Amino acid sequence: MTKTHKIVLAGNPNSGKTTVFNALTGARQHVGNYPGVTVEQIIGSFTLDDNNIEVTDLPGTYSLTASSPEELIARNVIITEKPEVVVNIVDASNLERNLFLTLQFMELGVPMILVLNMIDNARSKGIEIDIERLSKLFGTRVVCTVGNKSDGIYELKKVIAEVVLEKEKHSSNKVNYSDELTIPIQGLTKILIDNSIAQEGYRIPWLAIKLLEKDKEIIELVKSFDSGEKALNEANKLIEKLENDVDEPSEILVSEHRYGFIAGTCREVVNTTLQKRRDISEAIDSVVTHKVFGIPLFLSLMYLVFYLTFTVGDPFMEWIEFGFGWLGRFISSWWPTGSESALKSLIVDGMIAGVGGVLVFLPNIAFLFLAIAILEGTGYMARVAFIMDRLMNKIGLHGKSFIPMLIGFGCSVPAIMGTRTLNLKRDRMTTMLVVPLMSCGARIPIYALIIPAFFAKRWEALVMFSIYVIGIIVAIICAKLLRSTLFKGENEPFVMELPPYRIPTSKSIGIHMWSRTVIYLKKAGTLLLAASVILWILSNYPKKDKLDRDYAGEITKIEQSQLVQKEKAAKIQNIKNEKMAELLAYTCTGRLGHAIEPALKPMGFDWKIGTALIGAFPAKELFVSQMGIVFALGEINEENSVALREELPKHYNGLQAYCIMLFCLLSAPCIATFAVTKRESNSWFWAFFQLGGLTALAYLVTTAVYQVGMLF
Repeated sequence: MTKTHKIVLAGNPNSGKTTVFNALTGARQHVGNYPGVTVEQIIGSFTLDDNNIEVTDLPGTYSLTASSPEELIARNVIITEKPEVVVNIVDASNLERNLFLTLQFMELGVPMILVLNMIDNARSKGIEIDIERLSKLFGTRVVCTVGNKSDGIYELKKVIAEVVLEKEKHSSNKVNYSDELTIPIQGLTKILIDNSIAQEGYRIPWLAIKLLEKDKEIIELVKSFDSGEKALNEANKLIEKLENDVDEPSEILVSEHRYGFIAGTCREVVNTTLQKRRDISEAIDSVVTHKVFGIPLFLSLMYLVFYLTFTVGDPFMEWIEFGFGWLGRFISSWWPTGSESALKSLIVDGMIAGVGGVLVFLPNIAFLFLAIAILEGTGYMARVAFIMDRLMNKIGLHGKSFIPMLIGFGCSVPAIMGTRTLNLKRDRMTTMLVVPLMSCGARIPIYALIIPAFFAKRWEALVMFSIYVIGIIVAIICAKLLRSTLFKGENEPFVMELPPYRIPTSKSIGIHMWSRTVIYLKKAGTLLLAASVILWILSNYPKKDKLDRDYAGEITKIEQSQLVQKEKAAKIQNIKNEKMAELLAYTCTGRLGHAIEPALKPMGFDWKIGTALIGAFPAKELFVSQMGIVFALGEINEENSVALREELPKHYNGLQAYCIMLFCLLSAPCIATFAVTKRESNSWFWAFFQLGGLTALAYLVTTAVYQVGMLF
């Protein structure tokens, strides 16, 4: 019987860890979230000589100090899940920086394989590494790889299989620090032992090092023991004496000894045979991170990204729309022409239309993730966060927040998913909650309907521009408010390594795009389908048995009249639409529209607008078709959308029209955004907070604008 062996891949960001993971596992991987957090958990597997190896790709991290969710997850997975071996991926061309994490694995005492990735890049810079000497110093197997070319991957698989099949697992060598650090570690170890502080999975000397580093998680762990407070008091006295003796904080002392050990190791194993030359990345950075040219260049690239996403994707969207249209017609053909079967309407109007409403955006999502994967793979996205950090920091956000907010102008769903790149929860949550204020593409049909109907042509561009600017300004105000109340805390220092530019492989790009596209379908599709069915029920029931007019008789009279066929068809369609509007007013949705009309009047809205807003909850663009139904114009298309533009000014003025756009901009996001917010925040509370908060904000702002406008 084949046994499954569990290992983990760990390493610094930009060490090529994910590339090695993809090379090891190929398409045999699945993506989820670690329990209780929004950091991705990616698990894959491979087989070698009848051995099944399950591989978990840990989040990229520089240390195990647990100052970010990624570091805490990496540490906890290793300690609690006890993988049979840690495969530590290091960038061979930046050995001194990468070995800082390696050293902490040695302190933790876990079985480890050291992988020198991108060894070709190191050699091209004239860096030669004594592999045998490095292996002896760290007491671990060392393998050289070039992940993006799959060089050394088979050898790595063999070494992994050999290590996990060993009957006795050997941990790495013990780290030999000087007496200046070793003596206090021994003293703290004795204190922990004397006070019976022991936790399964934790080496006591490692706990002692963590106390010297003042690790909050470990301090809380020690406190949880019966004699924890006593142990901490004794430990604090020892640490205070140490800091007085060396005249510096104990955590700095630990870091200095680690870097000293690493520096000594590199002197023994690294030999630079060529004179150092300026890295080509630095030459490119002189342009892309330039104070003047950096932002315009970025905006140009983003224009290309959106062009790819929303222009190249259009034909694919049309194919999907055609496919769902054909499916709807095919299902409808199972019933007689003119049938009003509830089952038919549920399947065609509720389920098929609901699923189609999600899948029609699939090409946009896929192309967007493709573009982002390419920009991330080349190393450019790190530069974007760097050049935007100063501006974002002024509104209480991190430089990385800029990317999700920019994506929000296309669609809020991938924008909210993009907040995963933020390390701190408060930055992630703040960005997630304000992203819907970016005017997404779904609102454009609303603007395209209202602006030409109410505003002169010379003002159209200015009105559209003002809506986008208002969304940005409100987002800035909300972000500052959230960061000063619910998500207090100092801004995270913007420390980001700018990785060298690389040419990403088609395989890594494909896996990146595919895995995130599947996540979109799973997160948005299932809940949207259920909600669409619910809204269909609310928009169709209860049925009105006795109508106010004899619509059938009126249609018969028109059919028997002497009117030309085109005029007959138009009048008959108008009567059918009027019947539809009467039926809608009797349903739950229509009744709710009438019920909330008193609350809508301060904004200048009536029950018809309220009904359309309710019907547009699944997707903002549905507001246009809902208004068409309410005004008895039927389904809105290119021909009769003009009629709706002519009809609306008969009922509303320019101020009311502007308030409609304003409310649609600021109010509750679509149901797909609601669903993704719930999943990404891992909380129903924050999803409803966003839903209710933005709706309340929209109500207050729109009411203020309308009431002030009425004074003039």
